[in-house]
Amino acid sequence: MNAQSLSIVVPNKACINNCKFCVARMYESKFIDQLDSNKKFYDLYLEDYRKRIEFARDNGCNTVMLTGDSEPQQNRRFLELFGIINNELEKPFRCIEMQTTGVLLDEDYLRFLRSHVGVTTISLSISSFNDEENRDIIQTKFPLQLKELCKIIKRRDFNLRLSLNMTSAFNNYTADDIFKISKKLGADQITFRIMYSSLMNTEQDKWLGEHTCKAELISRINKYITSNGTFLEKLDFGAERYSVNEMSVVVDNDCMNVSARDVLKYMVLYPNCKLYSKWNDKGSLIF
Repeated sequence: MNAQSLSIVVPNKACINNCKFCVARMYESKFIDQLDSNKKFYDLYLEDYRKRIEFARDNGCNTVMLTGDSEPQQNRRFLELFGIINNELEKPFRCIEMQTTGVLLDEDYLRFLRSHVGVTTISLSISSFNDEENRDIIQTKFPLQLKELCKIIKRRDFNLRLSLNMTSAFNNYTADDIFKISKKLGADQITFRIMYSSLMNTEQDKWLGEHTCKAELISRINKYITSNGTFLEKLDFGAERYSVNEMSVVVDNDCMNVSARDVLKYMVLYPNCKLYSKWNDKGSLIF
């Protein structure tokens, strides 16, 4: 069972943001956190966790994505633990990415992520290029200035991926505008994330119904990519990757991995120390 990457859900009690479109808030979490060091069988579950990471590695996973239902950097102790576990593997992961809105990240934290955790790519979730609007959409109380943060990320020599959540905030931009701004921010990679709706009429679904970008914009972006870019390859999960303006570009139409395919887009490792092929679905248990 080959998978492109391993998504590690970093345990936290609650997210410090409250993104208006947050998928995690559409569902009630079903997974117990067994990685609490105060629990009676912590040592047993820690070994289980290590075995799952090794299993994913043995089955073709070359990339780890530190992610979850919250901001991964909220739990520094866990990130320290992951860094130790990974370095002790017979074949450690070399490509380690973090998905984040960027809150709480500063020079010192980025240094820790690079030196101890081994993070190589910061995948920065952006819902608007306007700082005020971006903060409003993710509903954070923390300061967040994209231009300055991107500058620090690049100064620390991370790969910078802009994961653009395609909200209506981008409707007033042309495709050319989006690529020029991304380049100016220092992006090495861009992922255009088509917004996910659960179709369950949640508050998040209702917000998305009113604030998803126009289909016309996605069409213009796709046309811009094929007209101005060089096709690189088709990824295992079906998306096509292009080189545009010296940036790697992917349009992700299936961020929640709901489409059936022969190769898994990712495996998901929850804090209950078990591996799944889908988000928030216990029926997708692998090991």
